[in-house]
Amino acid sequence: MSDDTQGEEKQGEVDPQDELAAEDVVGAEETPTPRQQAREQAIVDEPVAESEQRLAEATDPVAASTPEPAADEDDEELDEPETPRVKPEIPGMDLEVDIVREGEEALRDEDEDDDGSDGDQAEEEFIQPIADAAIDLGAGARYQATGKRKTAVARVTLKPGTGRYEINGRELDVFFPRPALQRNIRQALETVGLEEKIDVIAAMRGGGVSAQAGALRHGISRALVDADPHLRSELKRRGFLTRDSRVKERKKAGLKKARKRPQFSKR
Repeated sequence: MSDDTQGEEKQGEVDPQDELAAEDVVGAEETPTPRQQAREQAIVDEPVAESEQRLAEATDPVAASTPEPAADEDDEELDEPETPRVKPEIPGMDLEVDIVREGEEALRDEDEDDDGSDGDQAEEEFIQPIADAAIDLGAGARYQATGKRKTAVARVTLKPGTGRYEINGRELDVFFPRPALQRNIRQALETVGLEEKIDVIAAMRGGGVSAQAGALRHGISRALVDADPHLRSELKRRGFLTRDSRVKERKKAGLKKARKRPQFSKR
């Protein structure tokens, strides 16, 4: 090994005596002054609660500035009963039912109070027959009219009789087996109180069963007005003279029905 290399290794080594001397110098620098010793002693003698409060102020000054609530206030808050949860109202609860029997549209708009007493009175009046019907029921009396509903047409003839119905040569219960349709047809004569004094002869064509029943009632009502024009206002008010113009909507090109579309397929 050369002399230069040995000299470099000796320069890298540190003498232990030099290390001790350096530690003594550092320790001498770190020796506390009398003022620092008094401050440390004051911290040691300080009560634990004050030291914790000072530590809290140093870490979170906002929380430390807020006064703590008294124990009585906490007890009062715990003793207060919780407010019950209010169930939300169902949307549309205040809306009225929009289902009305046929012939009652005019009655619904007249004299109806919140308690419904006038509505019940109007319904009873609707059920009661017209008392002032003056129709000539002579042997040769004939009253004719035409009734329509959708595509059905009924040519009606009223004549004195026993309340028999003949539609296209058949009885009422045979041509219209459904009791609901039979009641619908008899309403016009029952309204004037002549359901057992007048016979009905009708020629029916077109439409379905329900449309034919509506057309027949319309024709009977118009024939009653022909027999006694004074019945027009009362029958009109009860909805018997109104021609129901509702029909099925026509089919559109590219659709299955009026508005029903074929199922969409993305692929």
